Amino acid sequence: MIRVIVMYPNKSGGTFNYDYYLKSHMTMVKQKLGAALKDVRVFKGVGAPGGKPASFVTTASLFFDDVPAFEKAFGPHAAEIMGDLPKFTNIEPQVQIDERLL
Repeated sequence: MIRVIVMYPNKSGGTFNYDYYLKSHMTMVKQKLGAALKDVRVFKGVGAPGGKPASFVTTASLFFDDVPAFEKAFGPHAAEIMGDLPKFTNIEPQVQIDERLL
């Protein structure tokens, strides 16, 4: 199993519309990725140890069987999914693919 983690850094002047993100963007992502998307988890950053601000305002973890399954599902819809970002944020996301070890 792999996780594609999409992280939106907490930056000065950054904006994030959670209502649109949760109700529209993530609904569209789930629909486009279909059965290849095994699970999705979205988290809002609330802080860091010592009372420091969160490093990321939001992270989304999307789970797939393997990298080819992700690429096959995401590839045809990449432009549409990425093109939707300006509707809810001005933050450029960081994306990482993780392999589950435990």
